[in-house]
Amino acid sequence: MSRSVPDGATVWLTGLSGAGKTTIGDALVPALAATGARAVLLDGDRLRRGLSRDLGFSPADRAEQARRTAQLAALLAGDGLVAVVALVSPLRADRAAARTAHVAAGVPFLEVWVRTSLRECERRDPKGLYARARAGELTGLTGVDAPYEPPCAAELVVATEEESAARAAARIAQAVRSAASSLA
Repeated sequence: MSRSVPDGATVWLTGLSGAGKTTIGDALVPALAATGARAVLLDGDRLRRGLSRDLGFSPADRAEQARRTAQLAALLAGDGLVAVVALVSPLRADRAAARTAHVAAGVPFLEVWVRTSLRECERRDPKGLYARARAGELTGLTGVDAPYEPPCAAELVVATEEESAARAAARIAQAVRSAASSLA
């Protein structure tokens, strides 16, 4: 019997701060719900207020943030939810480790690169991070003085300067359904 939604999966939205990861995630959760999937958004900023409140932004802390988030997402996906992760996760190695955790758990993992130019992210700057970094008040900001390694083989690329969050969410929801079909 073919399913329209998976028993569980993780959609990992990665990109610079201000790229639109949370906005897309906020649109994706109801888009998935409309297909019958139960979905939850795991937003990096929200996780840092609770689960990861003890972490800073050093490379080691960023890796730990990605590890914790991946483990939580894999648990939720294993329980039948679609975990929508909105996390800068700037390093390929950390995203690869997240994928490996999902493979080990036997749940689908879709990496989505929310591709937005640094210039556009700085223009949006919803948290004022880029302005603070440019003023010398903040160091280690991904894209300014810390690296962002774009995905080499993301399942999807969303160009937020060309595509609305609603359209991106619809495309991602379709990719989740396609992943479910290939597993059926």
